[in-house]
Amino acid sequence: TNCGNSATEENDLTQATDSQFVGLKIAYVEIDTLMSQYNFCKDYTILMNKKGENIRATLASKERALQANAAELQKKYESNQFTTKEQVEQAQMSLAKQQQDLQMLNERLMNDFAEEQAKYNNEMRDSIQAFLREYNKTKKFDYIISKAGDNILMANSKYDITNEVVSGLNKRYKQNPEIFGKK
Repeated sequence: TNCGNSATEENDLTQATDSQFVGLKIAYVEIDTLMSQYNFCKDYTILMNKKGENIRATLASKERALQANAAELQKKYESNQFTTKEQVEQAQMSLAKQQQDLQMLNERLMNDFAEEQAKYNNEMRDSIQAFLREYNKTKKFDYIISKAGDNILMANSKYDITNEVVSGLNKRYKQNPEIFGKK
């Protein structure tokens, strides 16, 4: 019957699959731990937080100045300090230009911030990959995978090399700050 053949085929498939992976060496790195303990990540997070705060402060200051100018324009208009329609139009155009300048500044600062973030992500990835290439010369893993959140549902902790990797990365970072653009 077909039922008997199906069980045999399934058993053969299982044996074939098992034999393909004999001796396969896999290790993993906890990304959350790496990000919280790798000094390059910690230093850069502090730097980016400061830059983000500076951007927010700059934009908030410009926004307050714009609102003050708008309030002053409204006050002048209501108290009939404008003697001609042209004066009103000129003041409105000046206010519109300030709004446009603020929007352009916002876009420029956000683009610069995003570029800096992308540069950091590339440097971090490159530093980790460079370290792992050197690290794996002696460890000889077939795969070193990242474990973030629950993207790996189960992993034997004996294959967790996170602490070794973090320690090695921090040592390398401390000894070679010029690699990371830090002097």
